[in-house]
Amino acid sequence: MSHHTAETALLVQPGRSQGLLDVFRRRHLLALIVRKETQIRYRGSAFGWAWSYVKPLVQFGVFYVALGVFLSLNKTIDFYAIYMIAGITIVTFFNEAFSNGTRSLVDNAALIKKIYLPREMFPLASMLVAAINTIPQIIVVVVISMFFGWVPGIGNIAALIVALLIVALLATGLGMLFGSVNVTFRDAQSLVEIIVMCAVWASPVMYHWEMVSSKLPEWAFVLYRLNPLTVAVELFHYGIWFPLRPQGGAPLPELWTFAGWAMLTALVVLTIGQIVFQRLEGRFAQDL
Repeated sequence: MSHHTAETALLVQPGRSQGLLDVFRRRHLLALIVRKETQIRYRGSAFGWAWSYVKPLVQFGVFYVALGVFLSLNKTIDFYAIYMIAGITIVTFFNEAFSNGTRSLVDNAALIKKIYLPREMFPLASMLVAAINTIPQIIVVVVISMFFGWVPGIGNIAALIVALLIVALLATGLGMLFGSVNVTFRDAQSLVEIIVMCAVWASPVMYHWEMVSSKLPEWAFVLYRLNPLTVAVELFHYGIWFPLRPQGGAPLPELWTFAGWAMLTALVVLTIGQIVFQRLEGRFAQDL
């Protein structure tokens, strides 16, 4: 009798999801999806992954000459090209993970309608693919910075890791939230495009945070620092730009305190995204 009871306890309602926990239990399937997406990126390309290193290198050259030299922005912010490309690297990671996560369910509609698998797998896979695509850019930025005397400490390396973790959690949560809404209302995709377009300006990528603090009242500047993307960008600056010892450069006030708030915000967004995702999941096959 006890054996029968134990077997009955193992029975689970078909299609009942345990959220991200189910995804990690199917890590092999997740790895297959990630591998497929990364291979598609350069399918039919003669140089393949080499382009992932060439693009940020060319981008740095353009920033250095056009902005640093021609517009004399090096006089405003030391090592301006490195400052800018460091910020763009982390924002690009967020934008790609968020945008692709929002479209991931619609793009995989055929698979979702045919078989059951944890649907959270698709936004999570989009984030992992974006992370893989970001690695070459980080390598290029670090190598360039080494030529300018980059010697990081443990705190600088920790800042890079924390920034990547904040963005990974935030983008996954937003990807699940907007991705689930996008199945029924495709307007979500257009809204995400606007958010992504504004993201690079909502954080100190092309300007220094001191330009913001001088224009805003204290309470508004606090809200600015509570933006997880602002904190992630400044953590990347702390990890890559600050070891170059720029003149007049100062980290965002209370950077590590706000990094804690950013991590908490990312976890809250991830939780909300999971809850909304599970509420709407029952309609996915029908609406797709």
